[in-house]
Amino acid sequence: MALIGRRNFIKSAGIAVLSAAGWPALADTAWPTKPVRIIVPLAPGGAIDYVARQCAQVIWPVIGQQFFVENHTGAGGSLGMDLAMKSAPDGYTILITNDNAASAPYILKLKYDYTKVLVPVIDLAHQPQVFAVHPSLGVSSIKEFVEYVKKNPGMGFASSGVGSNQHVIGLWFAREAGIKIEHVPYRGAGAAVGDLLGGHVKCAFLGPTALINHHRAGAIKILAQSSAKRAPTLPDIPTLEESGYKGLVLEAWYAAFAPPGTPADLVTKMNAAFAKALTDKAVLDGFTKGSLEAKGGAPAELNKLAQADSVKYERLIRELGITAG
Repeated sequence: MALIGRRNFIKSAGIAVLSAAGWPALADTAWPTKPVRIIVPLAPGGAIDYVARQCAQVIWPVIGQQFFVENHTGAGGSLGMDLAMKSAPDGYTILITNDNAASAPYILKLKYDYTKVLVPVIDLAHQPQVFAVHPSLGVSSIKEFVEYVKKNPGMGFASSGVGSNQHVIGLWFAREAGIKIEHVPYRGAGAAVGDLLGGHVKCAFLGPTALINHHRAGAIKILAQSSAKRAPTLPDIPTLEESGYKGLVLEAWYAAFAPPGTPADLVTKMNAAFAKALTDKAVLDGFTKGSLEAKGGAPAELNKLAQADSVKYERLIRELGITAG
């Protein structure tokens, strides 16, 4: 009885904090009444995992139910996205993924497009991808790197997986630069960063979250970022466009989706909870440290973004002849 009473007290206390903090009025509804699973389709150490955990640790204490992260890796994130797609549409499974949801279907030749099957919840954050090299190459700019590869063929570039935005931007960059660099996919950013730091792979396109501290410490060098303008968190890193490659722009987004068939009222509640999390100082500070820019907005806005990127990735993957092989 004492334990039950304590749990009820904690739940009531959580609801009180929720109301006092101005969070959405979820306490008077039937959701959530048990822990909520967040599926992340890539391994720990990358930006998707970082975004998911930053949001989860802020949401669950005030809602009164735990939001816990599960990493389900493999096939460029498609295994985790498939798991979310096949989960019950009851509000207790949320997928947090990136624009792999728009690119992977075309690279992996799937019969479905995640952006058309999954239910959009909220656009959480954006960031550029960055190109980094091991210091042993002795290059300090994209121009120097291109010159080095032309004289030293056989270079491979790391990414967090087949079908990732990094896979696409890497081969797109190679085409525009007139060089050949082989794609070396990893199961998430953590393993790729480890091999880059060890010099086992000499360059990589990855999210800055996993690289920025190593860059600042001098263990690697970030040479460029893939956004149209320099990200506020990376003011000293030139863009690929500034480095001479006009139109070479691909910004990653990180967003929450629900399984197909999730009722609109549950989507609205999920959106409200995450939207409020994006105003939390701890989350915003964490995003800044991870070189992420918080976004937000209605589900319809995420849907528009995802559909537009689906079209863009279909074109790029076809033009570049990218396959999972």
